[in-house]
Amino acid sequence: MKSTGTRQSKTDMGGNRTGVQTAPEMAEELIAGAAAAGPSMDGGPEMADAERAEYISKGFPVGSLPGLAFAEEAKADDETIGMAVFLDKLSERLAFERMGTRLYDAFLVKCETLGEEGVGPTLAEVEEIRDEEHRHFLLLNEAVTELGGDPTVKSPCADVAAVASLGIMQVLTDPRTTVTQCLQALLTAELTDNAGWEMLIDVAEELGHSDLSERFTDALTNEQNHLLNVQTWLSDRVSAKL
Repeated sequence: MKSTGTRQSKTDMGGNRTGVQTAPEMAEELIAGAAAAGPSMDGGPEMADAERAEYISKGFPVGSLPGLAFAEEAKADDETIGMAVFLDKLSERLAFERMGTRLYDAFLVKCETLGEEGVGPTLAEVEEIRDEEHRHFLLLNEAVTELGGDPTVKSPCADVAAVASLGIMQVLTDPRTTVTQCLQALLTAELTDNAGWEMLIDVAEELGHSDLSERFTDALTNEQNHLLNVQTWLSDRVSAKL
């Protein structure tokens, strides 16, 4: 349902006073406040770096490769390690496609609420991409199962991918963001998605899974179209404001 409320259609340049040159009196107050508040501890960035290094050296990995415990990774043969790495990357793409479906669900709500405009995606086009992202999720779920893996496992790469995509979701679900700003965030997701599928195809071919490689290539073709669409919509909307 399209919102009946009103919101700014153009950027109000005069109301933004976050810059030093536009609000010099506030800048002086800010500098004075920073000078009055001393550091909470002795030392500079070197101490912070040393602290981070200590945590890194003592920290555990994000997780273990699918099907292998930490202690087993050093003893496993190349074939076992190769399959574990493949399942890890499959799990990564599965997590990203799951998030991709949710991203376009959120974008669809944004477009429905703000209404379709002269330039940019139609609701039907957004729904089509959302549905393809979901089909890719199901494809990866099937691939992991065929290889004897568990598609519900959160592998190390899947965990990292989920965390990395959180910022994109925050942009999409922020009530203040516009369709154009959401497209900018989706561009980041689509660039990552395309690169991820390309790598997955390479790994599948290297391990001799030509059947999976062909199915993943079809998915990559879809993703390339998603990327082109998002780039075009974003460019058109920016140009329309010039």
